[in-house]
Amino acid sequence: MPSFRNGAVEIAYLDEGEGDPIVLVHGFASSKNVNWVYPTWVSDLRKDGRRVIALDNRGHGDSEKLYDSAAYEIAIMASDVIALLDHLGIERADIMGYSLGSRMTAILAREQPQRLRSAIIGGIGIGLIEGGGPGENVAIALEAPSLEDITDPVGRTFRAFADQTRSDRRALAACLRGSRRLMTSEEAAGIGVPVLIAVGTRDEIAGSAAALGKIIPGAEVLDIPNRDHMRAVGDKIYKVGVIDFLSRRQ
Repeated sequence: MPSFRNGAVEIAYLDEGEGDPIVLVHGFASSKNVNWVYPTWVSDLRKDGRRVIALDNRGHGDSEKLYDSAAYEIAIMASDVIALLDHLGIERADIMGYSLGSRMTAILAREQPQRLRSAIIGGIGIGLIEGGGPGENVAIALEAPSLEDITDPVGRTFRAFADQTRSDRRALAACLRGSRRLMTSEEAAGIGVPVLIAVGTRDEIAGSAAALGKIIPGAEVLDIPNRDHMRAVGDKIYKVGVIDFLSRRQ
Protein backbone atom coordinates (compact mmCIF):
# COMPACT_ATOMS: atom_id res chain seq x y z
CA MET A 1 0.00 0.00 0.00
CA PRO A 2 1.58 3.34 -1.01
CA SER A 3 2.07 6.10 1.53
CA PHE A 4 3.43 9.63 1.80
CA ARG A 5 4.28 12.06 4.58
CA ASN A 6 2.56 15.28 5.52
CA GLY A 7 5.24 16.75 7.74
CA ALA A 8 6.17 13.95 10.11
CA VAL A 9 2.92 12.00 9.73
CA GLU A 10 2.78 9.00 7.39
CA ILE A 11 -0.48 8.64 5.48
CA ALA A 12 -1.52 5.52 3.53
CA TYR A 13 -3.56 5.81 0.35
CA LEU A 14 -4.73 4.03 -2.77
CA ASP A 15 -4.72 5.40 -6.33
CA GLU A 16 -6.54 3.42 -9.01
CA GLY A 17 -7.99 4.00 -12.46
CA GLU A 18 -7.75 6.78 -15.02
CA GLY A 19 -9.78 9.88 -15.79
CA ASP A 20 -10.94 12.84 -13.74
CA PRO A 21 -9.59 12.38 -10.19
CA ILE A 22 -11.87 12.02 -7.19
CA VAL A 23 -10.52 11.82 -3.64
CA LEU A 24 -12.51 9.82 -1.07
CA VAL A 25 -12.24 10.80 2.61
CA HIS A 26 -13.69 8.29 5.06
CA GLY A 27 -15.53 8.76 8.33
CA PHE A 28 -14.54 8.48 11.97
CA ALA A 29 -13.40 5.01 13.09
CA SER A 30 -13.55 3.78 9.49
CA SER A 31 -10.87 3.43 6.80
CA LYS A 32 -10.47 3.68 3.05
CA ASN A 33 -11.24 -0.02 2.76
CA VAL A 34 -14.26 -0.11 5.06
CA ASN A 35 -15.80 3.11 3.74
CA TRP A 36 -14.94 2.93 0.05
CA VAL A 37 -13.39 -0.35 -1.16
CA TYR A 38 -15.68 -2.94 0.45
CA PRO A 39 -18.94 -1.08 -0.46
CA THR A 40 -17.57 -1.02 -4.08
CA TRP A 41 -17.33 2.78 -4.36
CA VAL A 42 -13.80 2.47 -5.76
CA SER A 43 -14.73 -0.07 -8.42
CA ASP A 44 -17.99 1.70 -9.32
CA LEU A 45 -16.29 5.07 -9.76
CA ARG A 46 -13.54 3.45 -11.82
CA LYS A 47 -16.20 1.91 -14.05
CA ASP A 48 -17.56 5.44 -14.49
CA GLY A 49 -14.19 6.43 -15.96
CA ARG A 50 -12.62 8.11 -12.96
CA ARG A 51 -9.27 8.02 -11.23
CA VAL A 52 -10.10 7.08 -7.65
CA ILE A 53 -7.87 8.10 -4.76
CA ALA A 54 -8.63 7.32 -1.12
CA LEU A 55 -6.57 7.92 2.01
CA ASP A 56 -6.60 6.51 5.50
CA ASN A 57 -7.05 9.51 7.77
CA ARG A 58 -4.35 10.00 10.38
CA GLY A 59 -5.06 7.71 13.33
CA HIS A 60 -7.04 5.31 11.12
CA GLY A 61 -6.43 2.27 8.94
CA ASP A 62 -2.83 1.90 7.80
CA SER A 63 -1.90 5.52 8.53
CA GLU A 64 0.19 6.63 11.49
CA LYS A 65 -1.47 6.54 14.91
CA LEU A 66 -1.16 9.70 17.01
CA TYR A 67 -2.28 10.11 20.60
CA ASP A 68 -2.21 13.88 21.07
CA SER A 69 -5.66 15.33 20.35
CA ALA A 70 -4.05 18.54 19.04
CA ALA A 71 -2.75 16.54 16.05
CA TYR A 72 -6.34 15.95 14.94
CA GLU A 73 -7.60 19.52 14.69
CA ILE A 74 -10.00 19.42 11.75
CA ALA A 75 -7.98 21.80 9.56
CA ILE A 76 -4.84 19.75 10.21
CA MET A 77 -6.66 16.58 9.18
CA ALA A 78 -7.95 18.34 6.06
CA SER A 79 -4.40 19.40 5.20
CA ASP A 80 -3.55 15.71 4.70
CA VAL A 81 -5.91 15.69 1.69
CA ILE A 82 -4.18 18.68 0.09
CA ALA A 83 -0.79 17.12 0.83
CA LEU A 84 -1.94 13.98 -0.98
CA LEU A 85 -3.01 16.01 -4.02
CA ASP A 86 0.38 17.72 -3.98
CA HIS A 87 2.16 14.37 -3.62
CA LEU A 88 0.34 13.06 -6.69
CA GLY A 89 0.75 16.29 -8.67
CA ILE A 90 -3.00 16.84 -8.95
CA GLU A 91 -4.10 20.46 -9.23
CA ARG A 92 -7.86 19.99 -8.83
CA ALA A 93 -10.12 17.08 -7.93
CA ASP A 94 -13.63 16.23 -6.88
CA ILE A 95 -13.60 15.37 -3.17
CA MET A 96 -16.18 13.16 -1.47
CA GLY A 97 -16.25 12.77 2.28
CA TYR A 98 -18.41 10.82 4.67
CA SER A 99 -19.21 12.04 8.20
CA LEU A 100 -15.86 13.23 9.64
CA GLY A 101 -14.50 13.08 6.09
CA SER A 102 -17.25 15.46 5.03
CA ARG A 103 -16.32 17.94 7.72
CA MET A 104 -12.78 17.83 6.33
CA THR A 105 -14.15 18.25 2.81
CA ALA A 106 -16.25 21.25 3.83
CA ILE A 107 -13.17 22.95 5.33
CA LEU A 108 -11.33 22.42 2.04
CA ALA A 109 -14.27 23.70 0.01
CA ARG A 110 -14.24 26.85 2.13
CA GLU A 111 -10.49 27.39 2.46
CA GLN A 112 -9.02 25.81 -0.71
CA PRO A 113 -11.76 26.16 -3.38
CA GLN A 114 -9.18 26.36 -6.16
CA ARG A 115 -8.27 22.71 -5.48
CA LEU A 116 -11.84 21.34 -5.68
CA ARG A 117 -13.96 20.79 -8.76
CA SER A 118 -16.80 19.83 -6.43
CA ALA A 119 -17.48 18.72 -2.86
CA ILE A 120 -19.71 15.79 -1.97
CA ILE A 121 -20.73 15.91 1.68
CA GLY A 122 -22.05 12.51 2.75
CA GLY A 123 -23.28 11.50 6.17
CA ILE A 124 -23.58 14.97 7.65
CA GLY A 125 -26.20 17.68 7.37
CA ILE A 126 -26.79 20.60 9.70
CA GLY A 127 -24.61 18.74 12.21
CA LEU A 128 -21.72 20.32 10.32
CA ILE A 129 -22.70 23.54 12.08
CA GLU A 130 -24.87 22.58 15.03
CA GLY A 131 -22.98 20.00 17.04
CA GLY A 132 -23.42 16.89 14.94
CA GLY A 133 -21.32 13.79 15.27
CA PRO A 134 -20.08 11.72 18.20
CA GLY A 135 -19.30 13.42 21.49
CA GLU A 136 -17.39 12.73 24.70
CA ASN A 137 -19.67 9.77 25.40
CA VAL A 138 -18.13 8.03 22.40
CA ALA A 139 -14.57 8.84 23.48
CA ILE A 140 -15.33 7.35 26.89
CA ALA A 141 -16.81 4.28 25.24
CA LEU A 142 -13.69 3.84 23.11
CA GLU A 143 -11.56 3.90 26.25
CA ALA A 144 -13.78 1.49 28.22
CA PRO A 145 -12.30 -1.91 29.09
CA SER A 146 -14.94 -3.77 27.07
CA LEU A 147 -18.19 -3.34 25.16
CA GLU A 148 -20.07 -4.82 28.13
CA ASP A 149 -18.99 -1.85 30.27
CA ILE A 150 -20.79 0.67 27.99
CA THR A 151 -24.41 1.66 28.56
CA ASP A 152 -24.64 4.70 26.26
CA PRO A 153 -26.27 3.47 23.01
CA VAL A 154 -24.34 5.79 20.66
CA GLY A 155 -21.12 4.96 22.47
CA ARG A 156 -21.84 1.25 22.12
CA THR A 157 -22.48 1.65 18.38
CA PHE A 158 -19.16 3.38 17.73
CA ARG A 159 -17.22 1.08 20.08
CA ALA A 160 -18.62 -2.00 18.33
CA PHE A 161 -17.71 -0.47 14.96
CA ALA A 162 -14.17 0.33 16.15
CA ASP A 163 -13.77 -3.23 17.42
CA GLN A 164 -15.10 -4.61 14.15
CA THR A 165 -12.61 -2.56 12.13
CA ARG A 166 -9.78 -3.46 14.58
CA SER A 167 -9.03 0.19 15.08
CA ASP A 168 -6.59 1.75 17.53
CA ARG A 169 -9.18 2.94 20.02
CA ARG A 170 -6.81 5.25 21.92
CA ALA A 171 -5.93 7.04 18.67
CA LEU A 172 -9.63 7.31 17.81
CA ALA A 173 -10.44 8.86 21.18
CA ALA A 174 -7.71 11.46 20.61
CA CYS A 175 -9.06 12.09 17.11
CA LEU A 176 -12.59 12.59 18.37
CA ARG A 177 -11.50 15.06 21.03
CA GLY A 178 -9.27 17.01 18.66
CA SER A 179 -11.55 17.29 15.62
CA ARG A 180 -14.68 18.73 17.22
CA ARG A 181 -14.50 22.27 15.89
CA LEU A 182 -17.69 23.05 14.01
CA MET A 183 -18.10 25.21 10.94
CA THR A 184 -20.05 28.42 11.42
CA SER A 185 -23.07 29.30 9.31
CA GLU A 186 -21.07 32.18 7.85
CA GLU A 187 -18.23 29.85 6.84
CA ALA A 188 -20.63 27.37 5.24
CA ALA A 189 -22.38 30.18 3.39
CA GLY A 190 -18.99 31.11 1.93
CA ILE A 191 -18.55 27.77 0.15
CA GLY A 192 -18.54 28.50 -3.56
CA VAL A 193 -17.79 25.17 -5.24
CA PRO A 194 -20.57 22.83 -6.48
CA VAL A 195 -21.86 20.84 -3.48
CA LEU A 196 -23.94 17.69 -3.09
CA ILE A 197 -25.21 16.82 0.41
CA ALA A 198 -26.21 13.15 0.80
CA VAL A 199 -27.71 11.87 4.07
CA GLY A 200 -29.77 8.84 5.04
CA THR A 201 -33.36 9.66 5.95
CA ARG A 202 -32.96 7.65 9.18
CA ASP A 203 -29.60 9.15 10.08
CA GLU A 204 -29.94 10.52 13.63
CA ILE A 205 -26.29 11.56 13.83
CA ALA A 206 -25.93 13.76 10.73
CA GLY A 207 -28.72 16.28 11.23
CA SER A 208 -30.91 17.63 8.46
CA ALA A 209 -29.46 17.65 4.96
CA ALA A 210 -32.10 20.12 3.79
CA ALA A 211 -31.21 22.58 6.56
CA LEU A 212 -27.55 22.55 5.52
CA GLY A 213 -28.57 22.81 1.88
CA LYS A 214 -30.31 26.10 2.63
CA ILE A 215 -27.06 27.57 3.97
CA ILE A 216 -24.54 26.47 1.30
CA PRO A 217 -25.27 28.44 -1.89
CA GLY A 218 -26.54 26.29 -4.74
CA ALA A 219 -26.11 23.01 -2.86
CA GLU A 220 -28.03 19.98 -4.06
CA VAL A 221 -29.55 17.60 -1.51
CA LEU A 222 -29.81 13.84 -1.97
CA ASP A 223 -31.95 11.91 0.51
CA ILE A 224 -30.85 8.29 0.91
CA PRO A 225 -34.14 6.52 1.74
CA ASN A 226 -34.52 4.40 4.87
CA ARG A 227 -30.81 4.40 5.72
CA ASP A 228 -29.17 5.32 9.01
CA HIS A 229 -25.65 6.68 9.49
CA MET A 230 -23.90 3.32 9.26
CA ARG A 231 -26.01 1.79 6.48
CA ALA A 232 -26.16 4.68 4.01
CA VAL A 233 -22.57 4.32 2.84
CA GLY A 234 -23.02 1.58 0.25
CA ASP A 235 -26.56 2.44 -0.82
CA LYS A 236 -27.30 2.24 -4.55
CA ILE A 237 -29.33 5.47 -4.60
CA TYR A 238 -26.37 7.25 -3.00
CA LYS A 239 -24.03 5.95 -5.70
CA VAL A 240 -26.35 6.76 -8.59
CA GLY A 241 -26.90 10.26 -7.21
CA VAL A 242 -23.19 10.92 -6.84
CA ILE A 243 -22.35 9.69 -10.34
CA ASP A 244 -25.16 11.84 -11.76
CA PHE A 245 -23.91 14.89 -9.84
CA LEU A 246 -20.37 14.34 -11.05
CA SER A 247 -21.57 14.09 -14.64
CA ARG A 248 -23.24 17.50 -14.40
CA ARG A 249 -20.70 19.60 -12.49
CA GLN A 250 -18.33 21.83 -14.47
